[in-house]
Amino acid sequence: MLIKDTYSKEETRNLKIGFGVAMGILLIISFWILADKRISHQEAGTYYPLQARFNRTDGLLVGDMVRLAGMNIGKIVDAKLDENYKAILTLEIKDNIQLPDDSSASIVSSGLMGAKYIEIEPGGSEDMLASGDEFAYTQDAMVIEELIDRIIGIGKANRNKSKKQ
Repeated sequence: MLIKDTYSKEETRNLKIGFGVAMGILLIISFWILADKRISHQEAGTYYPLQARFNRTDGLLVGDMVRLAGMNIGKIVDAKLDENYKAILTLEIKDNIQLPDDSSASIVSSGLMGAKYIEIEPGGSEDMLASGDEFAYTQDAMVIEELIDRIIGIGKANRNKSKKQ
């Protein structure tokens, strides 16, 4: 009996596709198993929690950065809704960064379609936020779609106004 040493083109193609699919499945499973479900900080050190309450957090996720003057100072580690359906975010801030108690937290994006993060604007108070405190001033996320709708609405109103004159 003669053993076949070569495969046809179709058999070779099917083997390559099968091997690729098997490797893809193994890769997905290994990422899923090895993924750390907790949000952890890349930099070593200690952090303290602060709360920020927002009406809208569109596009902001647990794990996103908290920045001050463009520098990363922490991460969002938890998000939940309060009894009035407002989002309460828990931010962990580096221990060596003390924030005045009249500081504000705003949701901003890095560029037109960039990732969102929280930007902290320090206040002028001499009293500092303690672990577990909440920001008194927050600014919600700007939703691009709503902004574009407003601009289009203003343009249509101006066009209709100019047609009537």
